[in-house]
Amino acid sequence: MTEAVPAASATREPWQDPGSPVAERVADLLARMTPEEKAGQLAGYWAMPAEPGEPVAPMEDDSNETAPALEEVIDRGLGQLTRVFGTSPVPAAEAAERLRELQRMVAAGNRFGIPAIAHEECLNGFMTWGATVFPSPPAWGATFDADLVAEMAAAIGSSMRAAGVHQGLAPVLDVVRDARWGRTEECIGEDPYLVGVLGTAYVRAMERSGIITTLKHFAGYSASRAGRNMAPTPIGPREFADVVLEPFVMALRDGGARSVMHSYTDVDGMPAAADERLLTGLLREELGFTGLVVSDYFGISFLETRHRVAGGRGEAGALALRAGIDMELPTVRCYGEPLLELVRSGAVPEELLDRAAGRVLTMKAELGLLDGPPRDADANGGGAGGDRAVLDFDPPEHRALARRLAEESVVLLANDGVLPLRSGGGVVVTGPLAEDPFAMMGCYTFPSHVGRQHPELSLGVEIPSVADALRGELPGVRVAGSKDVFVADDADIEAAVAAARDAEVCVLVLGDRAGLFGRGTSGEGCDVETLALPGRQAELAEAVLDTGTPTVLVMLTGRPYAIEGLADRAAAVVQAFFPGEEGGRAVAGVLAGRVEPSGRMPISVPRRASGPPVTYLRSPMDGGHDWSTVDPVPLYPFGYGLTWTTFEYEDLKVGGSAPTDGSVTVSAVVRNTGDRAGTEVAQLYLSDPVASVVRPARWLAGWARVRLEPGEAARIEFEVHADRTSFTGPDLRRIVEPGVVEVAVGRSSADLPLQGSFTLEGPVRELGADRVLTVPVEVTRL
Repeated sequence: MTEAVPAASATREPWQDPGSPVAERVADLLARMTPEEKAGQLAGYWAMPAEPGEPVAPMEDDSNETAPALEEVIDRGLGQLTRVFGTSPVPAAEAAERLRELQRMVAAGNRFGIPAIAHEECLNGFMTWGATVFPSPPAWGATFDADLVAEMAAAIGSSMRAAGVHQGLAPVLDVVRDARWGRTEECIGEDPYLVGVLGTAYVRAMERSGIITTLKHFAGYSASRAGRNMAPTPIGPREFADVVLEPFVMALRDGGARSVMHSYTDVDGMPAAADERLLTGLLREELGFTGLVVSDYFGISFLETRHRVAGGRGEAGALALRAGIDMELPTVRCYGEPLLELVRSGAVPEELLDRAAGRVLTMKAELGLLDGPPRDADANGGGAGGDRAVLDFDPPEHRALARRLAEESVVLLANDGVLPLRSGGGVVVTGPLAEDPFAMMGCYTFPSHVGRQHPELSLGVEIPSVADALRGELPGVRVAGSKDVFVADDADIEAAVAAARDAEVCVLVLGDRAGLFGRGTSGEGCDVETLALPGRQAELAEAVLDTGTPTVLVMLTGRPYAIEGLADRAAAVVQAFFPGEEGGRAVAGVLAGRVEPSGRMPISVPRRASGPPVTYLRSPMDGGHDWSTVDPVPLYPFGYGLTWTTFEYEDLKVGGSAPTDGSVTVSAVVRNTGDRAGTEVAQLYLSDPVASVVRPARWLAGWARVRLEPGEAARIEFEVHADRTSFTGPDLRRIVEPGVVEVAVGRSSADLPLQGSFTLEGPVRELGADRVLTVPVEVTRL
């Protein structure tokens, strides 16, 4: 092997030339690297927070084994640095200096002077202390507003880029199949098209901001048995292709995502981390992905310790490398010496190291990390991260954007006229989440994920509670409530009842407090057996409703809960999914009438806590029928939501026929028939009455958000390509079949006043990688 000239030499080697093609630079560099140096590029490193200049200590791995010290690994080079900002509550300037120092150490430690890729979590915003806490993914779904989600992603990306971060571990494109799963709060919704469109908007905007997005979790994680975290996923290839995979297809092709993270689950006995058919055959060969596949944290180790398909670290590393995982996160365990021993023995071909290292180096070349030693003022490489100006991760424009997103995401589920509230006089706010800022934040926000381990510190950003915000909207509001999310004390129920009895209107705030692995009622590892409200919240609600005082139920949750028996007795029901730092003001704004409710349910609300999983995307035999005593009809369906006004649908027009490779135009008029302005989310659904395989009773094909003044109308026009009727056929090929396609337009998946159909003519057509994925929508005001 040719000896490399050190990066600091006056002679520039071909791999150092930014003007040369990336492929040539990477090939030249690989030819100079030892197997140990190639493996170094596949490794992550998770450093414990410390003051700049102090020794670097490693974070222990999942097996509680001592991870290697940084000096033990950086002489080979390093692929990634893990969550320098997102591991401990460190001021922005200090974290930025720490990252610069670590990058200097990494670059100086290897003979090529190559820095690492720095990654952070960014699902609800840049997950670091003092950064804007944006609403959770189900709140994005509730907005049905892809443009607003894109604005949010661009804002998050700008903060991360300024910090010197290169890669973000988001978005989550798992489609909700069972809301008992604790990570439902990380998912956009239960419809693959909604997830795909909004997820793609997020990806496109963040990639344009210069941050590598990481699609997760590939694939099938959210369809695990009984909604349990990391449980096996019992789905067939057709559901996998038509439901689970679709958002990833969209985000890869239309969004341009440059990274994918594998799922922890196994599908039909095959762990995703060891599945070559999934990570290479499907992802790369069929879908054309050319970026990085990174492991979920400790996911390669889990092949040994949890899935038990590997007998040791080296074997686990070999399985993952062969399957197509390019980088081990969060820290090196299997891709270090255990894997190298197998390479040296010939058990693992060095070509597999070359393949993965080549992909990593290609990404580093694109990021500017191969262009020579970074300047001291730009020690993170390839970006503005070295700028020593003051870093503000929660600027006013980001907070304003968080409020807009939160306001659009609030869903009004029921209202007998009590809302909007007329004044604060006579209004009492109570319930376990009334004064809790954590009720606004999901598990993957910094205050919930990390900050709660540091109770001596502030949240880092201002997060008003519902009670605080409502007092600001309506002076005179009284507050009386418990702060125990489980309502464990009888005295809490008695105090709430007493407060409600003396009020004209009671606002009862219920819901979740997110946490990790059982330290919350929602979040990663916080799965539930039923969709009953946490603890004694239902008992509390019953007692308050028994007072006869008109009561508004406010749900601040990470998943939908069964509230039949409560909702029908309440004066109003308001749903918000962890709406972020401005969520309290958004909810209060709706209660007070300042904000027009325009959110729609991205996930169905079940009737019964112990019933089967409720999702609208089901076959006719999976719905209610007279051959079963179990009725899975939801209390509030997918797409449902009320406003301050009413809308009517009329004048459906549907193109009569089209070839199986053509398009049909579907349009309808939506009219505001009330006396207030309002926003409608007009939804188009398709059905296939006769197909060669069982199809869903209906599926979402498109939607349009349109705001109309009283009496105003607009025509919504959908251009439906035949590809949007496609499905995985009997032989597992994706096809379009000729025949009748039914059309329905309306307010939700269960309220579709306009019905029609069109016919596809011609032969069965097999689709390729260029199939049409979206339905363009045009709104014309009349």
